[in-house]
Amino acid sequence: QVQLVESGGGLVQAGGSLRLSCAASGNIFSITTMGWYRQAPGKQRELVATITSDGVKNYADSVKGRFTISRGSAKNTVYLQMNSLKPEDTAVYYCNADCRTYNSGTAAFEALAAWGQGTLVTVSS
Repeated sequence: QVQLVESGGGLVQAGGSLRLSCAASGNIFSITTMGWYRQAPGKQRELVATITSDGVKNYADSVKGRFTISRGSAKNTVYLQMNSLKPEDTAVYYCNADCRTYNSGTAAFEALAAWGQGTLVTVSS
Protein backbone atom coordinates (compact mmCIF):
# COMPACT_ATOMS: atom_id res chain seq x y z
CA GLN A 1 0.00 0.00 0.00
CA VAL A 2 1.08 3.54 -0.79
CA GLN A 3 -0.28 6.62 0.91
CA LEU A 4 -0.04 10.23 -0.23
CA VAL A 5 -0.90 12.88 2.33
CA GLU A 6 -1.43 16.47 1.19
CA SER A 7 -1.52 19.63 3.26
CA GLY A 8 -1.47 23.37 2.82
CA GLY A 9 -4.79 24.16 1.19
CA GLY A 10 -7.06 26.90 2.41
CA LEU A 11 -8.74 30.20 1.69
CA VAL A 12 -6.72 33.06 0.27
CA GLN A 13 -7.49 36.36 -1.43
CA ALA A 14 -6.69 36.92 -5.09
CA GLY A 15 -3.04 37.83 -5.47
CA GLY A 16 -2.04 35.83 -2.43
CA SER A 17 0.11 32.74 -2.05
CA LEU A 18 -0.20 29.21 -0.73
CA ARG A 19 2.23 26.30 -0.50
CA LEU A 20 0.97 22.75 -0.88
CA SER A 21 2.91 19.77 0.43
CA CYS A 22 2.57 16.07 -0.29
CA ALA A 23 4.40 13.19 1.35
CA ALA A 24 4.41 9.61 0.06
CA SER A 25 4.83 6.63 2.35
CA GLY A 26 4.30 2.89 2.38
CA ASN A 27 5.64 0.04 0.33
CA ILE A 28 7.59 2.17 -2.13
CA PHE A 29 10.69 0.99 -3.93
CA SER A 30 11.07 4.13 -5.99
CA ILE A 31 9.13 7.12 -7.31
CA THR A 32 9.67 8.55 -10.76
CA THR A 33 7.31 11.43 -11.52
CA MET A 34 5.34 13.32 -8.90
CA GLY A 35 2.81 15.96 -9.70
CA TRP A 36 -0.17 18.05 -8.83
CA TYR A 37 -3.57 17.95 -10.52
CA ARG A 38 -6.69 19.94 -9.76
CA GLN A 39 -10.41 19.62 -10.24
CA ALA A 40 -12.73 22.58 -10.13
CA PRO A 41 -16.48 22.16 -9.56
CA GLY A 42 -18.16 20.84 -12.68
CA LYS A 43 -14.86 20.36 -14.52
CA GLN A 44 -12.55 17.48 -15.28
CA ARG A 45 -9.36 16.91 -13.36
CA GLU A 46 -6.46 18.67 -15.06
CA LEU A 47 -2.69 18.65 -14.80
CA VAL A 48 -1.12 21.53 -12.91
CA ALA A 49 2.54 20.57 -12.76
CA THR A 50 4.81 17.53 -12.70
CA ILE A 51 8.42 16.91 -11.80
CA THR A 52 10.54 13.87 -12.58
CA SER A 53 13.11 12.25 -10.33
CA ASP A 54 15.75 14.05 -12.42
CA GLY A 55 14.12 17.39 -11.73
CA VAL A 56 12.51 17.97 -15.12
CA LYS A 57 9.45 20.13 -14.62
CA ASN A 58 6.29 20.56 -16.66
CA TYR A 59 3.57 23.15 -16.09
CA ALA A 60 0.12 23.84 -17.43
CA ASP A 61 0.10 27.04 -19.44
CA SER A 62 -2.41 28.57 -17.04
CA VAL A 63 0.03 28.43 -14.11
CA LYS A 64 3.39 29.08 -15.79
CA GLY A 65 5.25 31.91 -14.10
CA ARG A 66 3.01 31.77 -11.02
CA PHE A 67 3.41 28.23 -9.65
CA THR A 68 6.61 26.38 -8.83
CA ILE A 69 6.87 22.64 -8.26
CA SER A 70 9.74 21.09 -6.32
CA ARG A 71 10.71 17.86 -4.63
CA GLY A 72 12.23 17.31 -1.25
CA SER A 73 15.70 15.89 -0.78
CA ALA A 74 14.22 12.54 0.21
CA LYS A 75 12.46 12.43 -3.19
CA ASN A 76 9.22 11.18 -1.63
CA THR A 77 7.83 14.66 -1.07
CA VAL A 78 6.59 17.23 -3.52
CA TYR A 79 5.66 20.85 -3.05
CA LEU A 80 3.66 23.38 -5.02
CA GLN A 81 4.34 27.04 -4.36
CA MET A 82 1.41 29.02 -5.71
CA ASN A 83 1.81 32.77 -6.10
CA SER A 84 -0.41 35.44 -7.64
CA LEU A 85 -3.42 33.24 -7.12
CA LYS A 86 -6.55 33.91 -9.11
CA PRO A 87 -10.18 32.96 -8.45
CA GLU A 88 -9.96 30.51 -11.35
CA ASP A 89 -7.31 28.58 -9.41
CA THR A 90 -10.04 27.52 -6.98
CA ALA A 91 -10.17 23.72 -7.00
CA VAL A 92 -9.39 20.59 -5.11
CA TYR A 93 -5.70 19.88 -5.64
CA TYR A 94 -4.53 16.27 -5.81
CA CYS A 95 -1.04 14.91 -5.43
CA ASN A 96 0.05 12.09 -7.72
CA ALA A 97 3.08 9.80 -7.65
CA ASP A 98 4.21 7.19 -10.16
CA CYS A 99 5.61 4.50 -7.90
CA ARG A 100 7.36 1.18 -8.20
CA THR A 101 6.40 -1.21 -5.45
CA TYR A 102 7.78 -4.65 -4.63
CA ASN A 103 5.33 -7.50 -4.36
CA SER A 104 6.95 -10.04 -2.06
CA GLY A 105 4.32 -12.65 -2.98
CA THR A 106 5.21 -12.66 -6.65
CA ALA A 107 8.78 -11.42 -6.16
CA ALA A 108 8.15 -8.81 -8.79
CA PHE A 109 8.12 -5.08 -9.09
CA GLU A 110 4.83 -3.43 -9.92
CA ALA A 111 3.90 0.01 -11.19
CA LEU A 112 1.38 2.00 -9.21
CA ALA A 113 -0.12 5.45 -9.77
CA ALA A 114 -0.95 6.72 -6.31
CA TRP A 115 -3.26 9.63 -5.51
CA GLY A 116 -3.79 11.72 -2.42
CA GLN A 117 -7.17 12.55 -0.94
CA GLY A 118 -7.09 16.13 -2.19
CA THR A 119 -6.80 19.50 -0.53
CA LEU A 120 -9.15 22.40 -1.23
CA VAL A 121 -7.79 25.71 -2.43
CA THR A 122 -10.25 28.60 -2.51
CA VAL A 123 -9.25 31.96 -3.96
CA SER A 124 -11.62 34.83 -3.26
CA SER A 125 -11.89 37.86 -5.51
